[in-house]
Formats: sequence, C-alpha cells, structure tokens
Amino acid sequence: MSAAGPGPEPSAAAAPRVGLLRSTAVFSAMTFLSRITGLVRDQVYAAVFGASPMMDAFVVAFRIPNFMRRLSAEGSFSMAFVPVLAEYKARGDHAAVKALVDRVAGTLAAFLLVLTAAAVLAAPWIMPVFAPGFGTETEQGRLAAELLRITFPYALFISLAALAGGILNSYGRFAIPALSPLLMNLSMIAAALCVAPYLAEPVKALAWGVFVAGILQLGFQLPSLQRLGLLPRPRWGVADAGVRKIMRLMVPTLFGASVAQVNLLLNTIMASFLIGGSVTWLYYTDRLLEFPLGMFGVAIGTVILPHLSGRHASTDPQGFSRALDWGFRLCLLIGVPACLGLILCAEPLIATLFQHGNFTAHDTRMSRLSLVAQATAVPAFLLVKVLAPAFYSRQDTRTPVKAAVVAVAGNLLFTVALLAALLLWTEPGRAALAASDGRAFDALGRVSGAHACLALAIALAGWLNAVQLWWYLRRAAVYAVQPGWRRFLRQLAVAAVGMVAVVLALLWLWPDWTTWPWWQRAWRLAVVVGAGALAYAALLWLQGIRPRDLRH
Repeated sequence: MSAAGPGPEPSAAAAPRVGLLRSTAVFSAMTFLSRITGLVRDQVYAAVFGASPMMDAFVVAFRIPNFMRRLSAEGSFSMAFVPVLAEYKARGDHAAVKALVDRVAGTLAAFLLVLTAAAVLAAPWIMPVFAPGFGTETEQGRLAAELLRITFPYALFISLAALAGGILNSYGRFAIPALSPLLMNLSMIAAALCVAPYLAEPVKALAWGVFVAGILQLGFQLPSLQRLGLLPRPRWGVADAGVRKIMRLMVPTLFGASVAQVNLLLNTIMASFLIGGSVTWLYYTDRLLEFPLGMFGVAIGTVILPHLSGRHASTDPQGFSRALDWGFRLCLLIGVPACLGLILCAEPLIATLFQHGNFTAHDTRMSRLSLVAQATAVPAFLLVKVLAPAFYSRQDTRTPVKAAVVAVAGNLLFTVALLAALLLWTEPGRAALAASDGRAFDALGRVSGAHACLALAIALAGWLNAVQLWWYLRRAAVYAVQPGWRRFLRQLAVAAVGMVAVVLALLWLWPDWTTWPWWQRAWRLAVVVGAGALAYAALLWLQGIRPRDLRH
C-alpha cells in the first residue's frame, strides 16, 4: 500500500485488484437501491402501524424466517457452498458444476419443504419460544402464531434464492442478487398501503407481503442462471461427495456465521417481556444499522468470499493476505464514520424517517436510546463480514464457531448484567422492582428504556466476536499486515474528528428534532449528513487518500 492511503502497493496483481473494487461498487450500488426502498418501507410501517403490540407481533413473526434468510443469503449456506463451488469451477468441468448445482438445489429444497411444513403446523408452539412474553392465550400471542404460519414459507423461497445468488456471485454476476431485495420492499409497501386497509386485522397484509416477496426474489434470479447454463434441475443428492462436503462445512457455520442473528433472536425473547413497543423500537434500530451494514459490509463480504476462495484454491497466500488487508481497511474507512454518525444523528434520523402517523415523538426517543447503544459496534459488525470469510474460504468452519459460542454466551451475560444494573442501581428500576414484589420480569415490563440494555449487550457481543476472530486469524499466520497501517489510522482519526466537530456544531444550532414538521427535519438532516460527509471526505483527500488507493 502507498503511504498515502489504505490500498496495497501496486504490483502485477493490479488487474485483478481493480475487479474487487468494481465488484464491491456494483454490489453496493444495487444494494443502495434496495436500502432506499427499505427505508421507505419502514416509513410506511411507522405511519400505518406505529409501535403497537400488533406490530410487535409481526416483527417477531417475520424475524424467525428472516433468521433463515440471514443464515442462507449472508451466512452459513453461502459460506459453505461458495468455496466448494470454487473448487469445481477451478477444474474447468462445466458438467460437474451443473451436476453439483442440481444436487444441492434438490437436497436443499427437500429439507426446506419438510422444515416449512413442520413450522407451519407447529406455529402456536414455536411462537412462545421466541416471544414468551406475548403469552399463548392473549390476542397478541394468537395473532403472532397466525402471522408466523403465513411468513415462514419465505424461508423456503429465500434460501433457494440464496443458492441462486451464490452461483451468480461466483461467476461475477453481483448486480442481480444484490438488486433482488428491492422486490421484497416493493411487495411490503404495496401490502401495507393497498391491502391492509381492507383486512379486519391489517397487519396480516404484511405477512402476505413477505410470502409474495420470497417468490419474487427467487424468480427474479432464474433467468440469469439460465443464461449461465446453470438453471437447476433439482435432484436428491445427499450421497453426492460435493453435497456431503457442503453439509459437513455448513453444520458448524450454522452457528459461527450467524452469531449476530442468534443474539438478535435471544434479545427478541427478552424484549417480549418489556414495555409494549420495545420489539418495534429495536426493529427500527436494526433497520438503521442495516443501512451501512447491508450497503457495505454484506457487499464486501459477498465479493471477498469467492476471491479468497479462489486465492486459497490456487495456493496464493500473498494474494489472500492482500485481499484481507484491503477488506479490513475498507471496513474501518466506512465503519468509523458510520458509527459516529449514527450515534450523533440518532434522533434526527429517526424523527425524520419514521416520526409520522402513528409513530410518535416518544417512539423516536425510545428508538434513539437503542440506536445509540447498538451503533457503537458498527465497525465490529463490518469487520466480521471480512473476518468470517477469511476462515470459511479456507474451509475452516470450526474456528468461527469457537468465537461464536463465546460471543453468544457473552451476550447473555451482558444482557443479564445490564438489566440487573438497571433494576438495582437506578431509581425507576428500584421503584418498578418494589411495585412488582421483587419479580424481575414484571419489573422490566414497567421500566422505560430497558430495551437499550439489550441493544448495548448486542454491541458488546459484536466486539467480542470480532476481537476473537482477529486473534485466531493472526495466530493461524495466514494474514500478514501490509505496510502503511500507522499512517492510515492517523488519516482516519483526523478525518473522523473533523466530521464530528462539524456535525456537533450543526446539532448545537438545531437541538430538538421531534417538534418540527417533516419537511424542516428533512432539509436540516440533509445539511447535517451532507456537511459531515463532505468534511470527512475532504480531510481524507487533503491527507493524500485517493480513490485509486482503495483498489484491490
């Protein structure tokens, strides 16, 4: 890397390096479109449904199949499938690749059909596991189980869509898989605005929107597979060597690649005991965090996995190490300003984007608490998107599991400790505990802001996971630190401090964002975000960092 910026030294590998940056840019651009429509979707949710118990029920009912999506599209399945597909591609035998795709598709579809049927039948018993605070005899508990029956088939469709996306990504076709979530957002917006007003229980429209979205996202990618000659003809293949290898790699990654989602599910269980609206406040926190994570973290991780797998398959340790170094620097270059911006602008963002209709100023303040807490781990979440593929591309699935077990245990410990501190060391907590005759769960249901403890626990667990993965990677001696890190960190720190100074000055001029009309919030937010981004970019430029320094 040059002394001026975060890219590695130019070399004979320059040509393939440009491909990584270009692929990441394409993926990010397509993802940007889906994230923008996702924000519009969440604005529609907020205006139509607010932060109500019924919306809480939908959030939990969708989170369960969406967890399957995270496992497949961004986690376990892709981490196991892509390296094996890279091996088959490296042999140059298209027929063998097609046979592998057919057998993987057939085996995956069969398994998911059985799982989906079981989940639909067992929904009334599954829901209390993930939201015990809703109860089984309450209206909220009944509705949540009904919603789960409608939404769970999404797991089937989106997992098959993830298979299609993994194939396309391996062949350098990043745009179509990255754009497919746009169809989900459009489906959900249409359901909320066009279908919900005509239903006795309007929130059910969102569940049917999820169902339709899964079909659309799968169908959207099939023509691209056909053009590659890899449109699957599903066949049962559990005895196939390639399928068995994927299964063997996938079992440990089921946990290791999804630690953040496991933590989110655990905290959803806890949030069901809190004040009504807590699940929804945490949902909007997660949605805002997903913007930088989905725009950049998933993009970098998706693009770098096939690249690292190819470097490992072709025994190019220097190229492997350079690619990792590029990913780490790009994650910090994006993650640090995203973290600081979300913390400083939490209330302006939530008020501008979501405070409409049934979403009140109180909901804005409550969502702000959890966003500030969880945003502290944005750099860690981004780094994990590069650290985890570093292991999976080498078909090392055990190491990330070790880190994941500690991170999940840490999340539970952090959650209990923070909630206990809230009840024992704060005046509202002690009052709620006394009013509940010492029953902790009843007391938590009376304390405003307890959901922020859950968000902070997720953040702490995220850092714990990232630090462990970094330590294991260094111990394995497969990554060599490239030159220029000291200068890069100094450049990053100067730019971040300048950005913070500009943003704080503008927020001092405009302190209260919950009382203005929407259009005043919008233009002020545009000024704050634009000025902060301009200050950050300008300071990086003045210190010598150029776009060419980001190439790999």
